[in-house]
Amino acid sequence: MRIEAYNQVAQLYQTSNNKNVTQSAKTNSMGRDEVQISSAGKDYHTAKAAVAEAADIREDLVADIKARIKAGTYDVSPDDFAEKLLSQVGSI
Repeated sequence: MRIEAYNQVAQLYQTSNNKNVTQSAKTNSMGRDEVQISSAGKDYHTAKAAVAEAADIREDLVADIKARIKAGTYDVSPDDFAEKLLSQVGSI
């Protein structure tokens, strides 16, 4: 009885392996897949590349602020600071 069960399982594996071989042969003979990217996708890729190349820090503004802090002339209005802080917290 045990041998019969083994034979049945072996037959199942042989049939599924044969199906996989014939299916892979069919997909290979059908041709190649092609991908077409829309113009919007191309534009998005171009814009993303431009942003990646741009500097994260605007050195001219940072240098100006650093010089004003060092000279002691950099003044921050408490009202402006509070307004920007609240706008940041409000967007969270």
